[in-house]
Amino acid sequence: MTSRERVLKAIAFEETDRVPMDLAGMPSTGVSCFAYPDLVAALGLPYRPPRVYDTGQMLALPEPDVLDALEIDVVTLSMDYTNAFAEPEKWLPYDFGGRLAALVRDPGMFQALPDGTVIQPRGGSRMPPASHVFESEHGGQPVDFAGDLPKPDLREVEANNKNWRFTNEQIDATARYFERVRNATDRAILFCGPGAGLGIGAYYGIAMFPMLCLAEPEFVAKLHEITIHYSIERVQSLLEVIHPFIDVYQCSSDDWGTQNQTFASPDMFDRLFKPYYRRFTDALHAAGPNVKTFLHSCGAIYDLLDMIVESGFDILNPVQWSAGGHSYREWKDKARNRIALWGGGVNTQATLPLGTVEDVEREVRAVADYMRRDGGFVFCAIHNILAEIPGEKIVAMYRACRKLGIS
Repeated sequence: MTSRERVLKAIAFEETDRVPMDLAGMPSTGVSCFAYPDLVAALGLPYRPPRVYDTGQMLALPEPDVLDALEIDVVTLSMDYTNAFAEPEKWLPYDFGGRLAALVRDPGMFQALPDGTVIQPRGGSRMPPASHVFESEHGGQPVDFAGDLPKPDLREVEANNKNWRFTNEQIDATARYFERVRNATDRAILFCGPGAGLGIGAYYGIAMFPMLCLAEPEFVAKLHEITIHYSIERVQSLLEVIHPFIDVYQCSSDDWGTQNQTFASPDMFDRLFKPYYRRFTDALHAAGPNVKTFLHSCGAIYDLLDMIVESGFDILNPVQWSAGGHSYREWKDKARNRIALWGGGVNTQATLPLGTVEDVEREVRAVADYMRRDGGFVFCAIHNILAEIPGEKIVAMYRACRKLGIS
């Protein structure tokens, strides 16, 4: 069974020879670039500077030999980069103020300050010397309770969406690149591309937009109508051409959960998000019948699971069962044969940083063994593997899952 066959069978709730595994197919279930060199060393592989493909979360893009050593079944694909093969011409050296010899797409987007802080002037984010990720005030989502709630101008929203269309030349070039990726690997291809444009924090952040949804639902419905109309038009034009070359489409990243509950009520998701997501996923399934739709949504979203299924998503990630008081067994039982779970394999906030190697192996065996039953499970950590995690723990979690055998 090839890696691609293994993943596709698992997410179709069919029997596989073992649990399929992912690392960094979706950026928010990846590995910190600060932890990556130790992972490479723990695998006995030659040193190389990490390629930082997410320069906010500071995540490393694993090379094919690392995927081979861990027996990973997935590669990631963006519009213009992949880890299915080497693309050295796309990566340039940058050392983050002397903290980490790395490779990035554009060194010009960073500036090192005398105190060791590295800033990204265009985004207003900063990485102080004691931090391993970039951060900004209010998470880049300003909170201002003075005056009326902020609202986007619907005419501007429509004009901006009209102007963001793929040209025929862009689509043709993307198709040629994706075909090259397809021919280079037998791993499943996870495409992280343009999405639905919806999100509980899509406008003015997760502190402000939920209040607008509550106070002016009719306005938000008009906003979502415009957004989803053009998102469907844009994505359909691309997917109709590229669908033979991809397997899974991460088409939305919409974090609805805190550590304890959802940012807004399930009723709000049901009324203002689910109908538009359903139109979007229906359009994607029509344009690419072979492609599975993938939603990333963090936090305590157990109470949204039924509605996420009804929204037409085939896969949910990162499966943060550690938030909200529901066990991984409850998540699996609610999702069983209805939606595939991609993640949840180990608790990255407690077990991975605070437990021993044996604790990590024990949790992986328990969680993955239950999650794999009846199919519908791809193994990876709940969220990103953080900077302080030693390579031996990362290797241990994947080897513990690999030893489970037939699912």
